[in-house]
Amino acid sequence: MDLLLQEVQALTPLLAAEAAAEAPGAGVEAADLEQAVWVRLLEHPDGVPEEPAGWLRTAVRAEARLARRRALHEQPYTVEPPAAYDAGPEPAVLAAERRRVLRAAVRRLPARCRPLLALLLSPSDPTYREIAGKLGMSQGSLGPMRSRCLGCLRRMLAAEVAPPERRGMEP
Repeated sequence: MDLLLQEVQALTPLLAAEAAAEAPGAGVEAADLEQAVWVRLLEHPDGVPEEPAGWLRTAVRAEARLARRRALHEQPYTVEPPAAYDAGPEPAVLAAERRRVLRAAVRRLPARCRPLLALLLSPSDPTYREIAGKLGMSQGSLGPMRSRCLGCLRRMLAAEVAPPERRGMEP
């Protein structure tokens, strides 16, 4: 065991130099190449090879080739995970509270607006043709009525929400 430790200590500067020389061309960190070569040495069936310096140079170059090949085939993950995964349960709770407040406001709208906005907020996401059929009205009159009802809802919610604080310098 003591002999193995001496050989490893003797190989460490050579491995560091070889890895530092190959790493920029391979697009990896020199420490990653060193680690891969140490693992390869541990997996070597005969322990330390007969010609350790030559084996080490060959192993560093082989690991560098593997790293270059991997870099050619790897695709960056461009889709960001939803923020709800990172932020914990708060965004989901706040979104549920907003939906609850919105549905409560829709229930307080005038009678002609309630069914229309309830259908527009439906999770089944019906088309205008389906909404017009359920309400028994023409599809052409659906847009103007939707606009009037949303304006009514907007005014109702604006009266309930405190105005935003002023920013900047006060007059």
